[in-house]
Amino acid sequence: MRTGVGVIGAGPAGLLLARSLYLAGIGCVVLENRSRGHVECRRRAGMLEQGTVDALRACGAAGRLDAEGMEHRGIELRFERAAHRVDFPSLTDGRTVMIYAQTEIVKDLVGLQLADGPPLLFGAAALSIEGALSDRPVVRFRHAGRDQTLECDYVVGCDGFHGIARAAVPAAVRRTYERDYPYSWLGILADVPPSSEELVYARGASGFALQSMRSPSVSRLYLQVPNGTLAPDWPDERIWDELDARLAVDSTDWRLKRGPVTDKSVTPMRCRVTEPMRYGRLLLAGDAAHIVPPTGAKGLNLAVADVHLLARAFAALYHTGSTEPLDAYSELALRRVWQAARFSDDLTTMLHMRPGASPFHDRMQLARLHRIADSREAAAEFAANYTGLPLCSTG
Repeated sequence: MRTGVGVIGAGPAGLLLARSLYLAGIGCVVLENRSRGHVECRRRAGMLEQGTVDALRACGAAGRLDAEGMEHRGIELRFERAAHRVDFPSLTDGRTVMIYAQTEIVKDLVGLQLADGPPLLFGAAALSIEGALSDRPVVRFRHAGRDQTLECDYVVGCDGFHGIARAAVPAAVRRTYERDYPYSWLGILADVPPSSEELVYARGASGFALQSMRSPSVSRLYLQVPNGTLAPDWPDERIWDELDARLAVDSTDWRLKRGPVTDKSVTPMRCRVTEPMRYGRLLLAGDAAHIVPPTGAKGLNLAVADVHLLARAFAALYHTGSTEPLDAYSELALRRVWQAARFSDDLTTMLHMRPGASPFHDRMQLARLHRIADSREAAAEFAANYTGLPLCSTG
């Protein structure tokens, strides 16, 4: 097989890039190791920055998003048993966020791809990437029980942090910066309407809690738990009781709605950023290059930002012959990645109770939260980062 851009991975990054290249008239083939059913059922985040929504609309993939997505115009911070709302539009010139599950984005993009887009091969396991420094790199893969090759002008790895693309960048060239946090998230999905119309981030006496949602009838909630926690060790009733305690506020009639728990899992909190995001004609995007803690919901949105830069760069290359945008890709993408990592780290360390922390650390956390609650300037900075830096931003 021969194509212009070979894409490894049919997550949101790979699918959105393929859609953008198709609309620009650029040849592309997508290889996905898993089955279509598996890809369309992977549970992931669902908070979309303004720029992500705009990007999906621009490529014709926002029909259901606009019909079913839930626009959020703010969030609530809860600490010391008091609630403080951050209003996004008044602080960001009208920018908001949208709640729409990543699984639905994938379904929408897969449908478009299979209907009229470039080839999308499920069950195609990428085995190796060869000749990244040549003018015709090759992806070797196995599909339908047969070993095959895909010759490309460029290869884009959208296959996650443990995929083959990142590992194909030589260790002598690759540098990964990382941080592991001393706590995890216990997350549940519950068949119950959300208890609040907007997301609630709470710092309770025993740790962090988040009230989120996937739809008007499905709630997504999280608790800070010690590393090494096993989900079965937390009975449903214990989870609801702890959520109740951490999300509680005084002087209000707010109540946490309880319902059947349909899914329960534990997520470690970590940050990983790999540099550079380009090696010859191999480029990395999304989780293949970076993972940030989920507190700021930046993972999916960073992947879209990477793809936005790549789509523009490939359009310039194939339509005008200019290599400048592609040459600048790694540097520009990483500037945005590090800003998202900084924001995610700030939000994480501000809201979570660190094991063994001193009373001084406790007061510093509260001071940072009060600064956002009491200062319009601080709230505006917070809202700008939460709703997302412009996709074309260089820093």
